[in-house]
Amino acid sequence: MRLRPGETEAVGWRVVTLLDAVRQLRDASPDVSGRPRVIAIDGRGGAGKTTLAERLREVAAPASAVVHTDDVAWNHACFDWGAVLVENILRPLHRGEAVDFRPDAWITHGRPGSITVPAGADFVWVEGTGVIREELAPWLDASVWMQGDLDEQERLSAVRDGDSPAQREHVANWLLEELPFMLREQPWARATMVVAGPPGTDHDPDTEVAVAPPAGSWGDSV
Repeated sequence: MRLRPGETEAVGWRVVTLLDAVRQLRDASPDVSGRPRVIAIDGRGGAGKTTLAERLREVAAPASAVVHTDDVAWNHACFDWGAVLVENILRPLHRGEAVDFRPDAWITHGRPGSITVPAGADFVWVEGTGVIREELAPWLDASVWMQGDLDEQERLSAVRDGDSPAQREHVANWLLEELPFMLREQPWARATMVVAGPPGTDHDPDTEVAVAPPAGSWGDSV
């Protein structure tokens, strides 16, 4: 498996149902009450974060919602959006309140709609590259790092976003920020659970995920 420099390859993989994965993440924060559990899903481009978040939302439905950090970061910054996420989404969720947030960039650029989370949710899945970070640790009840082969992730990203010269330039500029950010934050080491992204192990992606234990136990799993 090809990984970026500094990332440790997970060991001890096993296949569990999506429902079991939800239960494990729930049990990581047993004392939460009066508000939703906030669970981060992080990984590089093409890792499958959005797909996993939607599958977990469906399993935990009806009281489950997804927040995409790309919506918070839209026309704002690649990674410097932590304070915006905290003040307008995570802090209200911790108070047990609904969220209806229209970022400044949406207003400036005329993007319709808003980022919403209804009151009474049991789980809120916050997915996006860079969401597992020290700055946000007090606001996250559990977290998932998606690990997969970079060659496959880059192929899937090109299928999704295209491979034009402008897109290649965008990716190169993104990596100038992503690589040092990830090396500093090491989200794979902070995560509650590691989930296999592409190509992953043999399992039914509609009902199962391949998971590895937290990084602190990898030495015991070899």
